[in-house]
Amino acid sequence: MSPQPRRLTLACLALTPLLLATGCGGGGSDESKVSSDTAVTAAPSAGVVAPAKVEVIAGLVGCKVKIRTDADELREGVCKGKDGDFLITTFPEERFKLTWLDAASIYGGKYLVGTRWVVSAPEALLKKFRPELGGKIQQL
Repeated sequence: MSPQPRRLTLACLALTPLLLATGCGGGGSDESKVSSDTAVTAAPSAGVVAPAKVEVIAGLVGCKVKIRTDADELREGVCKGKDGDFLITTFPEERFKLTWLDAASIYGGKYLVGTRWVVSAPEALLKKFRPELGGKIQQL
């Protein structure tokens, strides 16, 4: 191998980690369209963001959930509690959540929004659930 191609190969190998590190950060994803209101924060009492699983989220807020939708794009469960009924919706990918929120915006209201999950409930319940689940209360 002549010196010129060898230098080019070494330069490419040296840049590979940098390209991988910056390439995965992306800037053109659907997430960039979300306002800063959707930033997810850790639950103050739990110290972590709730997992995107309907049954786990329901357990964290003390409800026995009944699954009403189990599709490729989302799972939705209904909780009936003494404080009122509410919905927990989870998504296999963040982009499905963003599409769902966009469609739900025609109805307005407030939602507790986390990473790949949304809780639809009266505002008082959202405020009650936030310390356990994390996320952010978002006005649509």
